[in-house]
Amino acid sequence: MHKKLAVSSMLMAATSPFLLFSQNTNQHPNIVLIMCDDMGFSDLACFGGEINTPNIDLLSESGHNFTQFKNTGRSCPSRASLLTGYYQHNAGIGWMAEVDEHRPGYRGQISKTVPTIAEVFKNNGYSTYMSGKWHVSLYGSFGKPNGSYPTQRGFDKYYGCLAGGGSYITPKPLYNNLEPVTTLPDDYYYTTAITDSAVSFIHSHPKHKPMFMYIAHYAPHLPLQAPQNRIDQCMARYKVGYDILREKRFARLKSLGIIDSDFQLPTHKKEFNMNRPSWDSLSDNQKEKWINDMATYAAMIEIMDDGIGEVINTLREKQELDNTIFIFLSDNGSTSEGGFIKQLMADLSNTPYRSYKQWCYNGGTSTPMILTYGKNINSDFEKQISTIPAHIIDIFPTCLDMASIKYPSKFSDNKVALQGVSLTPILKNKKIKKRDLFFEHQTSCAIISDHWKLVRNNGKTNWELFNLDIDPFEQNDVSSQYEQIAKSLEKKWNNWAMKNHVFPFEYRPWTERINYYKEKNPDQDGIE
Repeated sequence: MHKKLAVSSMLMAATSPFLLFSQNTNQHPNIVLIMCDDMGFSDLACFGGEINTPNIDLLSESGHNFTQFKNTGRSCPSRASLLTGYYQHNAGIGWMAEVDEHRPGYRGQISKTVPTIAEVFKNNGYSTYMSGKWHVSLYGSFGKPNGSYPTQRGFDKYYGCLAGGGSYITPKPLYNNLEPVTTLPDDYYYTTAITDSAVSFIHSHPKHKPMFMYIAHYAPHLPLQAPQNRIDQCMARYKVGYDILREKRFARLKSLGIIDSDFQLPTHKKEFNMNRPSWDSLSDNQKEKWINDMATYAAMIEIMDDGIGEVINTLREKQELDNTIFIFLSDNGSTSEGGFIKQLMADLSNTPYRSYKQWCYNGGTSTPMILTYGKNINSDFEKQISTIPAHIIDIFPTCLDMASIKYPSKFSDNKVALQGVSLTPILKNKKIKKRDLFFEHQTSCAIISDHWKLVRNNGKTNWELFNLDIDPFEQNDVSSQYEQIAKSLEKKWNNWAMKNHVFPFEYRPWTERINYYKEKNPDQDGIE
C-alpha cells in the first residue's frame, strides 16, 4: 500500500496516440482485454523490469496504471473471476478445471447460471472474439463440447487451447471455434498464432458494430520455449545475476512512482524452507541455467509484446484505435514451479513482493494492471498511477460501465452477482467505496481490509497480520501485537468463506485430489 497518490509526468507524453482527447463521448467503445499468464509484478519495463516491452509501455504511458491490483493467485480462478465478476467459488471454479468435485464451489468450469462478460456484451450488440488460453472448461469435456466452450459461452469466434498448460509448439487441445485443430505448420509458435488470430478477427470485424476482444496469452507460462534467436537477444542482460537485477528493478519502481521512495528492498531470505542464496554462491552450471532460462522467459514476454503492437497497429489501420479501450493484466504472479532455478527466477520477477503463484501473499496475487482508452472515449478520464486497491472481479463491471451496458436484470437481484465494482470513478480521480477483498486458493487465505492484511500459507498454519501502509512487502507479522484486529479480520474471512462456497477445505495433494474426485464422481463431462 502506498502513502500517497503518485502522478508521473511520464504519463503525459505528448507523442502518445492515445493521449489526445476530444469532448465527444462514444457510448459503445471497442474493448480489448489482454491477459498474460504467470508473469511477475515487475517484469514489464513500465513496471520496473529490464524486459523490452515497448508496446505495453505505450499503453502504460498513455493510460491508467493500477499498482495495487489483485488477482486470485492461480490461472483457473482468475479467469473465472475475470469472465464473470464473481469470486471464483461462486463462478464454480474454486480450485481448477482439472476435475469436477461435485461441490458447488468446485465444479471445474463456469456455472451455466452465471453469465460471462462475452454473453452480456454479445446480447448488447457487440461482436465478441477470443484468442488464446481458455482453461475454464472441465478437462473431462475435452473433445466433446459440453456447453462450456468459448463459442458456447458468448464468443462469436475463438481460436486457442482449452487447457491450462502444454507446449508452445504443439498445444492441445487446440480449437478453431468448435473444430479441433490437428495440423500445424513446422514453424508454429502458440504466442504468434494467438496474435495472428486476434489480428484476423479485427480485419474481418464489421465497421458498424463495436467489438469486445479477449486475448489470453499463454506466455510466459511454463514450459520455457522461444525461438533461439530471440533468446540470444536477451542473454547478455542476465549475466549480472539476480541480486543486482533486483536492486535495479526496485530503483526503477521508485523512479516510476510505483512504490514509495522511502521503502527499502526486502530480502525475503527464507521462503518455503529454502534459504535463498546470493548470486555469487551459485555454481557456474547453476548460473548458466538461470541466465538461459531467464533469457527464454524474457523472450517469451517480448514476443507477446510484439503481438500486442500488431493488434494496436491493426486497429489503427482500421481507424478503430481512437475508439478502443485496452486493459492489460496478468492472471497471477510468477511461479516457483519447476524447481530451484525457477524459484530464483520468480524471486526476480515478483520483486519486491513475497512468495509466488498459488499462495495469497502479494507475490502470488499482485499484477500490473493497465487501462488505456482512445481519444474518443471520454475527455474527463485522467492519466495517473492509482494506489487504490482493486481486484480482478472488478474488470467485468468496469467494462460494462465504460460501454454503458447494464448487467442483466434477471441476475442483478442475485445476492452474489457482480461482486466486483466499476473502477471508472478512479479514472476520473474519484474514490470508490471502501470494501474488503478476499482470497483463497488451496487453503491459502487472505483478507485485505483498509491498510491491514491477514494471510496464511494454508489452512493448517497460523494467520499473519501485516500493516500494508508501512509493510507492503509482508515482512513483519504483527498479529501478536494486534490480536483483536487479527481476530476481527479472521471472523470476516470466515463469514465470507461460509457464504461463498469455500468450505470444506480440501488438503489432498494435486494428483491425489484429482484421482479421489474422479473415483468418487465418475461423471466428469461437465454436462448438467
